[in-house]
Amino acid sequence: MTMKSLFLAVTTAFSMSLASYAGPALAFTGGNFPSCDAPQVLSYIQKRFVWTDTHLLKRGLAIDSITRTQRNRVKYGDQYWSIPRLYCHGTAHMNDGHKRTIWWLIEGGMGFAGLGDNLEFCIDGLDPFKVHGAWCRSVR
Repeated sequence: MTMKSLFLAVTTAFSMSLASYAGPALAFTGGNFPSCDAPQVLSYIQKRFVWTDTHLLKRGLAIDSITRTQRNRVKYGDQYWSIPRLYCHGTAHMNDGHKRTIWWLIEGGMGFAGLGDNLEFCIDGLDPFKVHGAWCRSVR
């Protein structure tokens, strides 16, 4: 067993054992990502978008559904400190009748205090503060 595989096995086991302490964080662990269209991924995006719209955008928008989901790429890195990432995109059907492209990224081990994983998403045309760069570049 190489050092890299040993490190990944230990960190996966550790993060799985502590997943219950992560609170409302995603239930993904150590780079063992669900598929891009997993129900927990899509519902997390929908709930977090409602919160963002309610508190920041204030446009009365919500995501009714996310369809045509595809994986763009998976990046594991070749060093033990590399962050495993899963890049996805799809079509967000909004409650105002518009369809918009949505991009999301799941990062292994990047949840709160390093527990669990992190999910970032961006919807084309709905990132007025350019949090994810022009045209959602950082999550593509």
